[in-house]
Amino acid sequence: MAKAVALSFLLAAAAAAQQPPQASTPTNDKPNPYETVVGWAKMPEGRTWGSTSGVGIDKDGVSIWVAERCGANSCVGSNLTSILKFDATGKLVKEFGAGMVQVPHGLDVDRDGNVWVTDWSNNGGAQNGATRDSTKGHQVMKFSPDGRLLMTLGKSGGGRDPEYFWQPNAVTTAPNGDIYVAEGHSNAANATARILKFDRTGKLIRAWGKRGGPNSMATDELLQPHALAFDSQGRLFIADRSNNRILIVDQNFNHLATWYQFSRPSGIYIDARDVIYVADAESGTVAPDRKDWKRGIRIGNAKTGEVTAFIPDPDTTQRSTSSAEGVAVDSKGVIYGAEVGQRALKRYVRKP
Repeated sequence: MAKAVALSFLLAAAAAAQQPPQASTPTNDKPNPYETVVGWAKMPEGRTWGSTSGVGIDKDGVSIWVAERCGANSCVGSNLTSILKFDATGKLVKEFGAGMVQVPHGLDVDRDGNVWVTDWSNNGGAQNGATRDSTKGHQVMKFSPDGRLLMTLGKSGGGRDPEYFWQPNAVTTAPNGDIYVAEGHSNAANATARILKFDRTGKLIRAWGKRGGPNSMATDELLQPHALAFDSQGRLFIADRSNNRILIVDQNFNHLATWYQFSRPSGIYIDARDVIYVADAESGTVAPDRKDWKRGIRIGNAKTGEVTAFIPDPDTTQRSTSSAEGVAVDSKGVIYGAEVGQRALKRYVRKP
């Protein structure tokens, strides 16, 4: 009898060991030291906000770049510009990209002020009265601050191994100029999920990672890698969204840490002081396996992983993706959240 009990205990322990070590208590109760500013960014007369998930800070530290989906959830069939720059007062000061990006998703501003945008190019059919051109999209584009196209990565129309990309989500650049792209937005069994590394000229150095099942504990298995960011040490933070975790690796993809306390990460931004801002757009009602977690922006320490503040999503009634997917923070600590479901670019400032 004792042996049977011992065996049962060992089997239970082994089963538990196969489960991801989720944070035991949802980090929903951290203080919110911010107040929300809605409607601060002024669109041209007659134009309304579409979905947006890409946002970044200009080289000047206070102007904001955003990739906006042409008043809808796609720019297919639209002649509107998709890449917009606002000054700190919300005035539109620059726009470009009309007809160049089908579904802008991720946006990053490099150290020279160039603007990188990923064209997720989902596989929907008719949009904005037009049919998506399957020979376009699934690429990463580098623009100068004045809108000149400087580089394009990926095969037009997309490609799968050994070609690239298929639904690229995010792009960021390392201090030495190397380029990292997160690929794979779908959770389908045949979907791609990996990170590709290029040198500054666009030459592919390495493709890393593969698609894994839900709640995978393997550190080289991804499920919808949705955002990328570097900290001051040059560590790469990967938002492994559908695995409800952040993977931290070095620039050669050696695993350093796995964090679950930021819940279901859609966007990551790390400032110069190593404060980490994580946009969680899908916990709660959107993701049934995260019903005890709230959507919003979690703020913490990129060195220790401690969550210190939380800006909750005030709208808990929507079942579609809501609250911020993309997040960026200017040099004065003002936070910007780019929203897909609510179609907005919100501003968060510290309370007096």
